[in-house]
Amino acid sequence: MSDFHQTELIATLHRLKTGADALKRLEDDLRRFVRTCPTVLVLPCLYEELKREALQGIVAELNGVDYLQEIVVSLNRASEEEFLHARAFFAGLGERVTILWHESPRVASMFAELESNGLFLGTHGKGRAIWIAEGYVLAKGTADVIAFHDCDIRNYSKELLARLIYPVVSPDLDYAFSKGYYARVAEKMYGRVMRLFFTPFVRATRRILGESPFLEFLDSFRYALSGEFAMTTDLARLHRIPVDWGLEVGILSEVYRKVSPVRVCQVEVCETYEHKHKEVSHEDPTSGLLRMSIEIAKMLFRSLAIEGVTLTKGFFDTLMVVYLRSAQDAIKRYSDDSAINGLSYDRHAEELAAEAFAQAIRTAGEAFLADPAGTPLIPNWSRVTSAIPEFPDRLREAIEADNA
Repeated sequence: MSDFHQTELIATLHRLKTGADALKRLEDDLRRFVRTCPTVLVLPCLYEELKREALQGIVAELNGVDYLQEIVVSLNRASEEEFLHARAFFAGLGERVTILWHESPRVASMFAELESNGLFLGTHGKGRAIWIAEGYVLAKGTADVIAFHDCDIRNYSKELLARLIYPVVSPDLDYAFSKGYYARVAEKMYGRVMRLFFTPFVRATRRILGESPFLEFLDSFRYALSGEFAMTTDLARLHRIPVDWGLEVGILSEVYRKVSPVRVCQVEVCETYEHKHKEVSHEDPTSGLLRMSIEIAKMLFRSLAIEGVTLTKGFFDTLMVVYLRSAQDAIKRYSDDSAINGLSYDRHAEELAAEAFAQAIRTAGEAFLADPAGTPLIPNWSRVTSAIPEFPDRLREAIEADNA
């Protein structure tokens, strides 16, 4: 059973009741709520994920969900033949499914038009997949809430979706943004980037900088790096999106600047969460968890600079030392937690991972000092419509033509 601990800054909505009756109550409520608050689910998806059991299980569960207005599959890295296969793959979900094919000649030409007008889109990836799907939903103008979750969840249940959107769809709760959280545990603890990097990293930064409402906000999330979140379309119109692994931190940074904390919550969406695990890649900072941690750190440094914090080489040197000690303290606690629960725990591997993450902080700090502005964020949709007023409507027409 879940606990009922509340953080100081944002609301935490726990999973205190489980089972068929609890899920039925949630779904009955959602069917009422969506009559006045239509909701769309966006699935950022690589074509290769269609070959995996995880996505097949997700589609099977979504077959039993009847309160969504639309499901938008933001399909990346697919040929025309693969796009047609994707249409057949998702056909069982009915006419409410739209495939947003990034490599479509129509959509690709619109990407090029944005770039030619000085609107940065970055490389193909999850950030762009989320952004373009938001633009399509906003152009249709028929939804009030957009939910997002990944396509590699191996133990997916429709309860996850119901709990994720409930706080934003409910007229009584009135949240503008909800973030999913869960335990990453099976025979051992997973979620190394969150456990061993992000949380010790944020807390080490707080120790050095002192009082920081922004860092307190980030530290309030139990799983800040989760890919499951929901938001109002008003927020989707205004926020900017990173194009790299700093995506989740970048979105939270935008939420912090755009929404009062009283309208932000985290919600426990499932008991455990299982997906594909990445390696740390100790010797290769361009891949795996090491690359992820570098890009997360760079995004956090940039967000701190936006808040007016001056970051120097001395700060980064101190941060490496403070972080490593904070991570080592966490490792002791996770080792003890694993012992009492009978979980496998390789303390040496965890220590090596923390040391690699410390080097990631050094690399990210050097990159920040060399170029504080870093990679631009994708512009929000308010700016796009300001630059090219008719663009969202033409995007919607292009996507609908691809699906005709």
